[in-house]
Amino acid sequence: MFKEFKKFISRGNVVELAVGLIMATYFGAIVKSLVDDIIMPPVGQLIAGVDFARLNYVIGEKTLEDGTVQEVAVNYGTFLNHMITFLIVSLAVFGVAKLYNNYLKKKKEEPAEAEKGPTSQEQLLMEIRDAIREKNSRAQ
Repeated sequence: MFKEFKKFISRGNVVELAVGLIMATYFGAIVKSLVDDIIMPPVGQLIAGVDFARLNYVIGEKTLEDGTVQEVAVNYGTFLNHMITFLIVSLAVFGVAKLYNNYLKKKKEEPAEAEKGPTSQEQLLMEIRDAIREKNSRAQ
């Protein structure tokens, strides 16, 4: 079982997947910080100083064992922040995927262009080469 696990974990795809997962996790944290700390404060300021993270709808209260009263609320502002984060991450992933697909498409087209045949300059050089070979074969 250990040998199978070692074989599985040492494959390139698993290592690449692990690296991708780690990078995606930290990328998500960076985008979350971008939305929460940079984008949403100015947006909230533009609409009368509203802090989106604190937007909520109180649906009731509950009393804790120690006697303190706690609000029960629907935090729709946090939900909005998460939706904006999702949209930014989706846009970034779409951009990366589009660039990668364009790269693969371009890479596939390059060999097809090479198979078209020799350029006029290459053709001329081949004719000169053939003429020199012919001349040398007559001289012998």
